[in-house]
Amino acid sequence: MSGGVGPTYSDVSLPKEQEHELKQSQDPTSSKLKKARVLPFLADQCPGSHHSPISQWHGLVLPIAYIFEGIMEGNKQGIKAAAPHVFILASQVFMDGVVFSDRFSTPIRVFVPVFYNSKRIFTLVEWLKNEFSKEEVYGTSARRLYLGRMLAVANLAFWSLNLFGFLLLVHLPASFKKYYSAHKESKD
Repeated sequence: MSGGVGPTYSDVSLPKEQEHELKQSQDPTSSKLKKARVLPFLADQCPGSHHSPISQWHGLVLPIAYIFEGIMEGNKQGIKAAAPHVFILASQVFMDGVVFSDRFSTPIRVFVPVFYNSKRIFTLVEWLKNEFSKEEVYGTSARRLYLGRMLAVANLAFWSLNLFGFLLLVHLPASFKKYYSAHKESKD
C-alpha cells in the first residue's frame, strides 16, 4: 500500500473493480453511455441519435419561459395549463437518472419513458384545450395567446411522435428483444 488516501497502481483492489474498469477503458462507447445514463432525457429519442437540443428547448426551456412570463403578466390561467407538462418532464428527467443504473432491469428502464410520455400526452391535451378556449378577454396579450397556442401544439406534436413513432414502435421492441435474447443466452 502507498500509505496515502487512495489506491495506487500496484495496490490491491477487488477483481470485479479491475474487470469493470478494464472493460470501460477499452469500450469506445463508455463515455456516451455515461452521458446517456446521467440524463437519458437529454439524448434524442429518435432512432440513431439519442434527445436533441430541440426537445430541450421546446419541451422544457420555452414552457418554463412561458410560465415565468405568465407570472410577470399575472396570467394564472396560462401558468396552470403549462405547469403540469413541465412538472412531468422534470420528474421524468429525475426518474431517468434513477432507473438508468445497473440496479434496474431493462423492462423497468423502458417503462419509465413510456409511462411519462403517456401521462404527458394527457397534460398536453389539457394545455391545448386551455390555450384554444381562452381569448384576449382574460387580459392576455395577443402575442402571448398565439405563443401559448404554438407552444402547446408543438409540444403535443413532438411528444406524440416520440411516444407513438419511436418509443412504442422502435425503442420498446428493440429493448425487449435485446433483453430477452441476452437472458436466453445466459440460460444456455
